Amino acid sequence: MVKGVNRRVIVVKAPDRRLFEQAIFLLREDAVNADGVTADQVVAEAQRVADGYLRRNTGLGRKLSRVPGPVFMALGAGLASLVWGLALFL
Repeated sequence: MVKGVNRRVIVVKAPDRRLFEQAIFLLREDAVNADGVTADQVVAEAQRVADGYLRRNTGLGRKLSRVPGPVFMALGAGLASLVWGLALFL
């Protein structure tokens, strides 16, 4: 059933269409003009959210999430040791 309700929406077109063509955001009634928020800020936030979704689900962000925590710990310890070692000899 469709009611006669007007809603404000933002449509963000995806630069990479592997996952989706566009994202549609439904704005709250008080989103614009609340606490000095401009329409440009609302659009920028919608683009940031859509980009974050793409990063989490494709590319490097998803590959790094598959690496176990102890591997990151070992890499961090190795890097810290290397920096301290270089600092002692310089």
